[in-house]
Amino acid sequence: MRAGTSIGANIAEGNQAQSKSDFIHKLSIAHKEAFETDYWLNLLRDGEFVTAKQAESLLSDCQELQKILTTSIKTAKTNKT
Repeated sequence: MRAGTSIGANIAEGNQAQSKSDFIHKLSIAHKEAFETDYWLNLLRDGEFVTAKQAESLLSDCQELQKILTTSIKTAKTNKT
């Protein structure tokens, strides 16, 4: 729960960044939290705390967030000037 909610919190904080570097840093933290969330979701699935169907839906959303954040970070770095 903590890692998953941290993704949105860091994105929101990044939207109020003081600089482009600060923005990239906040998105990078959100990106790492997305990978941690993926880890926890896999554990929940493997421990049968959630159904495989629930886990696959959540994992799919999490992986989509990872892709969005990867692209956003790359774009921000390219446009850093």
